[in-house]
Amino acid sequence: MTTIVTTPAATVITPAANVTAPVTVPSVHRRALITWLAVYPTITLALALLGPEMASLPVYVRTLILTFIVVPVTAYLLIPMLTKANHHLTLRLRR
Repeated sequence: MTTIVTTPAATVITPAANVTAPVTVPSVHRRALITWLAVYPTITLALALLGPEMASLPVYVRTLILTFIVVPVTAYLLIPMLTKANHHLTLRLRR
């Protein structure tokens, strides 16, 4: 939050103490690679573990079950972890 104090002589703008530096976002190509690195192994593992048990189900049910597992795992666990690792790697390479 920024505080603005106006007096007849001058206007003083005081930035808040909790202002942080802007965060750099990886390029679209790097984000696509991070997403692929999270999605592909997760789908492969889920298919390897659940494929035989789901073989008799219709394809739309198999897809529903697979996406029910894969999407949350990748969106809430793997992609944030890989993005954080990418950030640390980028900082290390810039030194």
